[in-house]
Amino acid sequence: MIVAPVLRLCGITKRFGSLVANDAISLSLNRGEVVALLGENGAGKTTLMNILFGHYVADAGTVEVMGQPLPPGHPRAALAAGVGMVHQHFTLADNLTVLDNILLGTRPLWRPGLRKAVARARVQALSQDFGLSVHPDARVGTLSVGERQRVEILKALYRDARILILDEPTAVLTPQETEALFRTLRLAVGRGLSIIFISHKLHEVMGVADRAVVLRHGRVVGEVATADTDRHALAALMVGEEVVPPKVAPPTPGPVLLRLDDVTTAQAGTATGLRRVTLDLRAGTITGLAGVSGNGQAALSDLVSGVIRPQAGRLHIAGAPVTHWTPREAVGAGIARIPEDRHSTGTIADFTLTENAILEGYRSRFAKGGWMNWRAARAFAEGIIRTYDVRCPGPDTRIRLLSGGNMQKLILGRVLEPGPRIILANQPVRGLDIGAITYVHSRLLQARDAGAAVLLISEDLDEIMALSDSIHVISEGRLSPGFARGTMTQQQLGLWMAGHGFADAA
Repeated sequence: MIVAPVLRLCGITKRFGSLVANDAISLSLNRGEVVALLGENGAGKTTLMNILFGHYVADAGTVEVMGQPLPPGHPRAALAAGVGMVHQHFTLADNLTVLDNILLGTRPLWRPGLRKAVARARVQALSQDFGLSVHPDARVGTLSVGERQRVEILKALYRDARILILDEPTAVLTPQETEALFRTLRLAVGRGLSIIFISHKLHEVMGVADRAVVLRHGRVVGEVATADTDRHALAALMVGEEVVPPKVAPPTPGPVLLRLDDVTTAQAGTATGLRRVTLDLRAGTITGLAGVSGNGQAALSDLVSGVIRPQAGRLHIAGAPVTHWTPREAVGAGIARIPEDRHSTGTIADFTLTENAILEGYRSRFAKGGWMNWRAARAFAEGIIRTYDVRCPGPDTRIRLLSGGNMQKLILGRVLEPGPRIILANQPVRGLDIGAITYVHSRLLQARDAGAAVLLISEDLDEIMALSDSIHVISEGRLSPGFARGTMTQQQLGLWMAGHGFADAA
């Protein structure tokens, strides 16, 4: 007996002006199947999923769910048909609690009572089953980026989706939590759940997906069973050529450019502060910071950026203690910042690419006597667009019109091009494709070899272990000892991330 697909997209085409984001794309998804959707930044993955979920209306083509046509442009119809989506960029109300965000839209406004006690118990059960720790009564506006992504996953799971679209679902999980999530997904798939899995972590794709569909420049360029391919072949199919990771030469450590000496910072709402952290950033080295999101990374990033000051302990720059510490002082000290959240703290949505490219250096590089040199600023932006392959109409485009990956490329160019002394790289490749990741990693290594001190904050242990000369783990604001490259396995680091190493050390 031939079983019809639970999802069928036929000839989907979507244009934005002269840009063809999706070009006659067709794909299907069977019951109890996991299909990975792969492609470079700007390949059309998110646009295609937004059409499926009703956020966009296709210019041509049809969508069928369970054999029935899905009305275009109606997210509620997609939800009613059993389609759940965890978006790449969060769709949460900051002023509501986690529980309220999950319940939002699940019941008619005129129905009396939301039975919150029952809902809270179910959310807590889902949190425990999927390893997605988040307090149901926490206000979303106080949560870290990683915690917000967990809420998005829980929101989709709460609605009993039969088709689940997951966009980078493991970016904030430890290896142990990732394994637990995949075990749960396999059980759900065994009961008939169908999943579209979007990830740049090709080892995860190989481990969880049955098939991979690859997009390039808005078209399907390949479809293959994961059992019949490997990571290298998938990477080559995505970018159109073989992807060779950069070689990491032994470092040449220089003097300490930034030192945290027994630093404690205040807790901000539910966000964890630092607890007596001592850390040296040396010239010519990459120091990796691993940890589950929400364990003090934000406090460390804000401290290095000058956004907050130590509550106790001292901060030293090039051996000199710092007494007055602000973002302007940090920029003046040669600290370049790749922020965790490219939307709220990395860019200004309605500014052009040129204006965003000069945000943190316009006073020193592009202004003289109170006048801006816009010709030089535009040339700087154009150079970043060319060098970092920022796919956009031009430097006068408002940055909110770009994909998340292309926004990140502009930020990276803004940070790396001036040749900074200290680089704070907070999730520098989040949302980037394998080709862009390789390029960014090579640029960070070049900066290291040129004498910069790099602090790499990432929840991706593969990235941390590949680039870092020394690795620290942060858990509940505490910092582990430094581990030299190659001395720790992912499982060992995962135990430290879960706090076990700190208990043993105590």
